[in-house]
Amino acid sequence: MRGKANKADVMVGVCYRPPNQDEEADEIVYKQLGEVSQLLALALMGDFNFPDICWKCSTAKRKLPRRFLECVEDNFLTQLVSEPTREGTPLDLLFANREGLVGDVMVGGCLGHSDHEMIEFSVLREVRRRVSSIVTLDFQRVDFGLFRSLVDRVPWEAVLKGKGVQEGWTFFKNEILKAHE
Repeated sequence: MRGKANKADVMVGVCYRPPNQDEEADEIVYKQLGEVSQLLALALMGDFNFPDICWKCSTAKRKLPRRFLECVEDNFLTQLVSEPTREGTPLDLLFANREGLVGDVMVGGCLGHSDHEMIEFSVLREVRRRVSSIVTLDFQRVDFGLFRSLVDRVPWEAVLKGKGVQEGWTFFKNEILKAHE
């Protein structure tokens, strides 16, 4: 979609990934996705056939879905479908690489004889400004020697011993944020 005046172009893509697609074909798609997502605002939708991905936790048990999650994370894509689209599973997905690029996402109804739910959404020409809860650290003004010294003071083995992954991550993140302040 061509942007008007000083508005940027938006690439809108549709993808169907067969359930039995091999790893080599997946890697070709991931490479193309990486190239496109760096150049343009991207809205990508389709049936990716990864039923065992938990999108709330961004986890998968098998290798191919885990590799897909890595590609999504590497390209800073946000998955925007939160409801099941086929037989209680979110197989049909919608991704955007810019916050506020896609909105009004709704799942429901079928087209023709399809057994998949439709996904309706709007591509917003102007990116909506939202207050983000994500903290972005400014590393351009950091005294890395001091930062390293503050992080090195934490007895990591002792404080992380016995903690689960989530509890350990939360502790680590809080210590990094304290050092940053």
